[in-house]
Amino acid sequence: MGLHVDHFKCDNCRSKDFIRVYNFSLRFHGVNFSDDLIYDEQTSEVYQCMECKKRFTREEIEEALAGIRKARRKRTPSTLEG
Repeated sequence: MGLHVDHFKCDNCRSKDFIRVYNFSLRFHGVNFSDDLIYDEQTSEVYQCMECKKRFTREEIEEALAGIRKARRKRTPSTLEG
Protein backbone atom coordinates (compact mmCIF):
# COMPACT_ATOMS: atom_id res chain seq x y z
CA MET A 1 0.00 0.00 0.00
CA GLY A 2 1.41 3.36 -1.02
CA LEU A 3 1.49 6.61 0.87
CA HIS A 4 -1.57 8.87 0.45
CA VAL A 5 -1.80 12.45 1.69
CA ASP A 6 -5.11 14.27 2.18
CA HIS A 7 -5.01 17.99 2.98
CA PHE A 8 -7.37 20.21 4.89
CA LYS A 9 -8.70 22.61 2.27
CA CYS A 10 -10.55 25.89 2.57
CA ASP A 11 -14.25 25.15 2.11
CA ASN A 12 -14.59 28.45 0.26
CA CYS A 13 -11.86 28.32 -2.41
CA ARG A 14 -10.28 24.84 -1.91
CA SER A 15 -6.80 26.24 -1.20
CA LYS A 16 -4.57 24.21 1.13
CA ASP A 17 -2.29 27.11 2.13
CA PHE A 18 -2.87 28.95 5.42
CA ILE A 19 -1.11 31.42 7.67
CA ARG A 20 -1.43 31.68 11.44
CA VAL A 21 -3.00 34.88 12.80
CA TYR A 22 -2.70 35.84 16.46
CA ASN A 23 -4.86 38.22 18.49
CA PHE A 24 -3.58 39.51 21.83
CA SER A 25 -5.85 40.95 24.50
CA LEU A 26 -6.23 41.65 28.20
CA ARG A 27 -9.38 40.65 30.07
CA PHE A 28 -10.08 42.86 33.08
CA HIS A 29 -12.38 42.06 35.98
CA GLY A 30 -12.95 43.41 39.44
CA VAL A 31 -12.50 41.59 42.71
CA ASN A 32 -14.82 41.68 45.71
CA PHE A 33 -12.27 42.71 48.33
CA SER A 34 -10.66 45.60 46.47
CA ASP A 35 -11.33 48.47 44.07
CA ASP A 36 -8.47 47.23 41.92
CA LEU A 37 -8.88 45.42 38.67
CA ILE A 38 -7.08 42.22 37.85
CA TYR A 39 -6.44 41.01 34.35
CA ASP A 40 -5.62 37.92 32.34
CA GLU A 41 -3.60 37.96 29.16
CA GLN A 42 -5.23 36.07 26.33
CA THR A 43 -3.90 35.00 22.97
CA SER A 44 -6.21 33.59 20.35
CA GLU A 45 -4.92 31.79 17.30
CA VAL A 46 -6.76 31.41 14.00
CA TYR A 47 -5.68 30.21 10.59
CA GLN A 48 -6.35 32.33 7.50
CA CYS A 49 -6.59 31.01 3.96
CA MET A 50 -3.92 32.64 1.81
CA GLU A 51 -6.25 32.77 -1.20
CA CYS A 52 -9.64 34.07 -0.02
CA LYS A 53 -8.67 35.20 3.54
CA LYS A 54 -11.37 33.08 5.22
CA ARG A 55 -10.45 32.28 8.84
CA PHE A 56 -10.69 28.94 10.63
CA THR A 57 -10.29 28.06 14.29
CA ARG A 58 -8.09 25.18 15.37
CA GLU A 59 -11.26 23.32 16.42
CA GLU A 60 -12.78 23.69 12.93
CA ILE A 61 -9.61 22.32 11.36
CA GLU A 62 -9.44 19.39 13.81
CA GLU A 63 -13.08 18.55 13.06
CA ALA A 64 -12.42 18.56 9.31
CA LEU A 65 -9.30 16.39 9.74
CA ALA A 66 -11.34 13.92 11.82
CA GLY A 67 -13.80 13.75 8.92
CA ILE A 68 -10.95 13.00 6.50
CA ARG A 69 -9.67 10.22 8.81
CA LYS A 70 -13.16 8.75 9.09
CA ALA A 71 -13.67 8.82 5.30
CA ARG A 72 -10.24 7.23 4.74
CA ARG A 73 -11.05 4.36 7.15
CA LYS A 74 -14.24 3.57 5.21
CA ARG A 75 -12.33 3.06 1.95
CA THR A 76 -11.19 -0.42 1.05
CA PRO A 77 -7.61 -1.12 -0.07
CA SER A 78 -8.75 -1.72 -3.66
CA THR A 79 -10.27 1.77 -3.92
CA LEU A 80 -7.05 3.38 -2.68
CA GLU A 81 -4.94 1.93 -5.48
CA GLY A 82 -7.00 3.38 -8.36
